[in-house]
Amino acid sequence: MEVLLFENREELGKAAAKLIGQLVRKNPKLVIGLITGETPLTCYRELVRMHREEGLDFSQVVTFALDEYLGLPPFHPLTCRSQLTEALLKHLNAKQENLHFLDCGSPDLDRACEDYEREIREAGGIDLQLLGIGTNGHLGLNEPGSPFDSRTRVVELSEETKRYLSRYFGSQVPQRGMTMGLGTIMEARRILLLAHGSAKAEIVAKALKGPITERVPASILQRHPACTVMLDKEAASRLSP
Repeated sequence: MEVLLFENREELGKAAAKLIGQLVRKNPKLVIGLITGETPLTCYRELVRMHREEGLDFSQVVTFALDEYLGLPPFHPLTCRSQLTEALLKHLNAKQENLHFLDCGSPDLDRACEDYEREIREAGGIDLQLLGIGTNGHLGLNEPGSPFDSRTRVVELSEETKRYLSRYFGSQVPQRGMTMGLGTIMEARRILLLAHGSAKAEIVAKALKGPITERVPASILQRHPACTVMLDKEAASRLSP
């Protein structure tokens, strides 16, 4: 595991975008797993700038959203699909047929999860999976206790995750979601985990330096052969020298 430290969130995001840009230029058909939330926003803004000002070409890039909430209308602004579209995808020259999202409106959710796994396989697997980390150690919506070999599936959100989401959803917090499983995530050829802020310091230390346990889902990343972790000073503050 490679751990890189940065002065602040801005520098971290720019470094992450630079790495993604290098990989896209090396492999124009790169398959990327994308995340939502506050963590990647600086990275996404820089990728948009690189596309507009430096000609970074996303026309052949394939993307897969990491997760999605259940129970929201299709065009709700807080769906992961809407967030990804607004923050990144609509500003790039990515082709619509190359953008993959979990189908939470399907009448058969289990089948939709199986179809998503198939789509990932048909794309040749994920080359780079972008990740954030929840304060309880979740990756995507894989809450503590998620099996390390889990696949894309429907999950119940933890109380901690629902409390966090209430700042955005108010009283209409989703109770369930769909997410790539930890087994699915670990099959990505390369992983890039981003974390910033003091609220993430304790869980980052547990995930990177603590025991590998399903109680801390992100600890499984210690076993990945090509995982890069980018942290700002605050998120890294509980790591021992």
